[in-house]
Amino acid sequence: MPGAVERPSWKQAEDIRDIYDFRDVLGTGAFSEVILAEDKRTQKMVAIKCIAKKALEGKEGSMENEIAVLHKIKHPNIVALDDIYESGGHLYLIMQLVSGGELFDRIVEKGFYTERDASRLIFQVLDAVKYLHDLGIVHRDLKPENLLYYSLDEDSKIMISDFGLSKMEDPSSVLSTACGTPGYVAPEVLAQKPYSKAVDCWSIGVIAYILLCGYPPFYDENDAKLFEQILKAEYEFDSPYWDDISDSAKDFIRHLMEKDPEKRFTCEQALQHPWIAGDTALDKNIHQSVSEQIKKNFAKSKWKQAFNATAVVRHMRKLQLGTSQEGQGQTASRGELLAPAAGGPVAGCCCRDCCVEPSPKLSPSLHPQL
Repeated sequence: MPGAVERPSWKQAEDIRDIYDFRDVLGTGAFSEVILAEDKRTQKMVAIKCIAKKALEGKEGSMENEIAVLHKIKHPNIVALDDIYESGGHLYLIMQLVSGGELFDRIVEKGFYTERDASRLIFQVLDAVKYLHDLGIVHRDLKPENLLYYSLDEDSKIMISDFGLSKMEDPSSVLSTACGTPGYVAPEVLAQKPYSKAVDCWSIGVIAYILLCGYPPFYDENDAKLFEQILKAEYEFDSPYWDDISDSAKDFIRHLMEKDPEKRFTCEQALQHPWIAGDTALDKNIHQSVSEQIKKNFAKSKWKQAFNATAVVRHMRKLQLGTSQEGQGQTASRGELLAPAAGGPVAGCCCRDCCVEPSPKLSPSLHPQL
């Protein structure tokens, strides 16, 4: 039943290092570290999120929500929580490892990129988010930075990460906390109205827009002006960037970036749109225009990523992992790598009851218990 999540069982370990060989630090937050580690028994590479229990005092509910949501999820396009250990004064979340790097990096590196490539990416995201919605889970912080490639393979699948803001829908209550990331958040959230899983569909529309032109549909250095654009759902398909994009793609985006959540496409409806389910996505190479705009509008300095995905890819290449493993049993598991599950405060975020301002090292979406 949506809204009902049992607390997962936590294993006890006298010393976590008896089970895992700690390698490199992949990311550091205010109250935790994410470590690249190897399971001594299986030689499987994992990402371990190490959380000081003392730092969780007063925030136990928020952390348990993240863990409960992650523990419930089993989908090929969503990073998995494999195990939970309690050892000494720490909690250890054993996470799946994905080694393919970040979405924008891979697009920029490609020499050829088309609408059809973007359609395939969005299909995977829609399928995964539909799965979440069917479980009664609203992600609430979908954005390109939370999409990572499973492996270095050319045809690697995409993975959704970061569940720190995810929430189980409860029939007895409504979602109303204003949270998410500026630029991707739905109008009804900014209007401080009760909202539903439709907020995720809006965010997928924003992501699809960016994948086809390389820049965001809403942008302003001033948050108030940015939010005004979003509240009015004011966006354009600007020339010349959209001249070679199909009418079908634009129609698909309009249905997801629909101001009225009651009229907005659900994931199921979006999956049936011809741009996803049919053959209307064009094969014209749009790489040059899109990659130039991505580099201009999504510079690393702006992302402020806490999780060093580039270092992970370099490390996995050095270990000769993650290059040919997808779908090949145990070998595949050694090429897996995950960014820390997270979510949280952003400029303009109203959920100050559970969030603190991130340090400069943190992504604006990282929750304080990271």
